[in-house]
Amino acid sequence: MISLKNVRKTFGDKIAVEGLNLEIKKGELFTFLGPNAAGKTTTIKMITGLLRPTSGEIFISGMSLYKQSEKVKKIVSYIPDFPYLYEKLTPIEMFMFFKDIYEMDVDLAKTKMEELLELFDLTEYKDILIENLSHGIKQRIVIALSFFHDPDVIVIDEPMVGLDPKTAKLVKTVLKENSKKGITIFLSTHQLGVAQELADRIGIINEGKLIACGTLQEIASLVEKKGSLEDLFLEITENK
Repeated sequence: MISLKNVRKTFGDKIAVEGLNLEIKKGELFTFLGPNAAGKTTTIKMITGLLRPTSGEIFISGMSLYKQSEKVKKIVSYIPDFPYLYEKLTPIEMFMFFKDIYEMDVDLAKTKMEELLELFDLTEYKDILIENLSHGIKQRIVIALSFFHDPDVIVIDEPMVGLDPKTAKLVKTVLKENSKKGITIFLSTHQLGVAQELADRIGIINEGKLIACGTLQEIASLVEKKGSLEDLFLEITENK
């Protein structure tokens, strides 16, 4: 579903990502880990089309991200770590704006919107200008919008930022349930407990290179050590 082939990204003389090869299957919940400045955000921006690789290719559902970008954008959602929304719109207006972007049927869009507003406990805020809402509410709106057009792929950067424990638990449940339904989820996070709880497979990047990839058990075997993902992460990244 997501395929990165020899992807490289440089900024002048600085190498941000080097020779990245990844294959993420349909319905897989893949978590992407790494220290600060390891290349996580650069990779996410390339997968979502916000940055072009210096070299290499990226495919989503068998389609070239750059040669078939319009088709790819219709099946992908992106949840950034900071919620970017039109502050002068209400949540309902944001949903209707997305409805137009994705050319959705009006009745279907309204039904889907009501379901998502209720699911993420946003109904009471639906007619309030977004500029007057808290960071946590805005993040819930962004997450709800990401499911609005029934994407095949969701790319997420730090989904739990600003969420209260109840909403964080709901988001984890929704992500896991949707991956079981066939949605491919690429999740980048510093919260290793979240990664360990959710991931089907884990990728660890450091200094622009993928240094480990697999299930928790497979990663543990690389360092011949048992323990939490936090223990394994520190062992791998500090010895590379």
